[in-house]
Amino acid sequence: MDKMISTSSGEVIITNDGATILNKMEVLQPAAKFLVELSKSQDVVAGDGTTTVVVIAGSLLKASLGLLTSGIHPTIVSDSLHKASIKAVEILTAMAVPVELSDRDSLVKSASTSLNSKVVSQYSTLLAPLAVDAVLSVVDPEKPDLVDLKDIKIVKKLGGTVDDTESIKGLIFDKKVSHAAGGPTRVENAKIGVIQFQISPPKTDIEQSIVVSDYSQMDRILKEERNYILGMIKKIKATGCNVLLIQKSILRDAVTDLSLHYLAKAKILVIKDIERDEIEFITKTLNCLPISNIEHFRAEKLGYADLVEEVPLGDGGKIVKITGIKEMGRTTSVLVRGSNHLVLDEAERSLHDALCVVRCLVNKKFLIAGGGAPEIELSRQLGAWAKVLQGMEGYCVKAFAEALEVIPYTLAENAGLNPIAIVTELRNRHAQGEINAGINVRKGQITNILEENVVQPLLVSTSAVTLATECVRMIMKIDDIVTVR
Repeated sequence: MDKMISTSSGEVIITNDGATILNKMEVLQPAAKFLVELSKSQDVVAGDGTTTVVVIAGSLLKASLGLLTSGIHPTIVSDSLHKASIKAVEILTAMAVPVELSDRDSLVKSASTSLNSKVVSQYSTLLAPLAVDAVLSVVDPEKPDLVDLKDIKIVKKLGGTVDDTESIKGLIFDKKVSHAAGGPTRVENAKIGVIQFQISPPKTDIEQSIVVSDYSQMDRILKEERNYILGMIKKIKATGCNVLLIQKSILRDAVTDLSLHYLAKAKILVIKDIERDEIEFITKTLNCLPISNIEHFRAEKLGYADLVEEVPLGDGGKIVKITGIKEMGRTTSVLVRGSNHLVLDEAERSLHDALCVVRCLVNKKFLIAGGGAPEIELSRQLGAWAKVLQGMEGYCVKAFAEALEVIPYTLAENAGLNPIAIVTELRNRHAQGEINAGINVRKGQITNILEENVVQPLLVSTSAVTLATECVRMIMKIDDIVTVR
């Protein structure tokens, strides 16, 4: 089920993402803040399973409370939980199926499983392959286990539907080309300069006013300004540069109407107001260097592309596309479309989750069944292991084993099924040795989940269990809250 969040500023967010929901909530209770941080940790480590980790932590806390009321000391509960989590990771690893990055189908299946619970689930056939191709295109062969999601730029543009979402090999800007003075809007064989200085008349370092007493002095000032700007543009043109990306400036205008007029005359295409934090991505993609001073403007610092053009979208919006980049860096851009801001934001969050799932598989190349199958199997095997343990430990581990049944129980409840009947049947099937039996939400019954292609990365499940137990152990060790005014 999805949640609608109404913020104090009147903003409305519809989402299914656990980390987003908890992040937007104003939690005051100190221990509850741990759970918010817990879902943030899961978001960083795995990117998916943010709801799962909080649900498991809540269930473990409930089980711990029962043990504490029985008179068991918190330290014993905490140590037993630690042992149980180590054993749980071993059980999950034994269940996992290895996967190769060349096996694109398996990667797409796991990405679409992540998307199936989202608002945009009907578009999973489009978004899942897009996420897989985006991640695989930025994997560096020299460091095959590392994927930096900063190398995938997601650009949101209102209008159209999620069906119009596309991946672009090159660069896209959610901006128009500067149309002042009729400059070019399409350039072939582009030589692109990324500049961090201003093409505008200089200002004094301190706040001061200049008093002009007659017209001849006024003309001199304007003439000097023109000459200053023309001198800069001549230096830029001399290198053969015909596309300029200009960083936003705080101190003074990055470009003035006069400089845009001269740039248009020099047939240089201008894209202004580039954000500071985009510069790194742009220079990596174009394989060029940012230029911070006009004196350093040289041809070797430019990037080269076959085509830079302003593309009109069907609904009146425009974007700028740079394609055919020479010696392009390992980056990719995704243009996400949506009919309103709510859908657009949720599509971006869902795509981020799918990208994280594929990143998990690149880091740890193992798949595991979804649909509550691993949790029930954990519960069964930990329950059996608890009988072997001596004394209090066995009692604690048994309670934690039962606590893990909360995941299939919640899943059945959300799917509108009878949770008690489903979980009982699921236990029975796992006791008969069907370790991949899980809840099939679409058919409303229990089937072999691996055959239904409902899979998730091993890293999502293992990190959910380890992070949830760590959080619960931390809370267990606290015996008092001291408020300091």
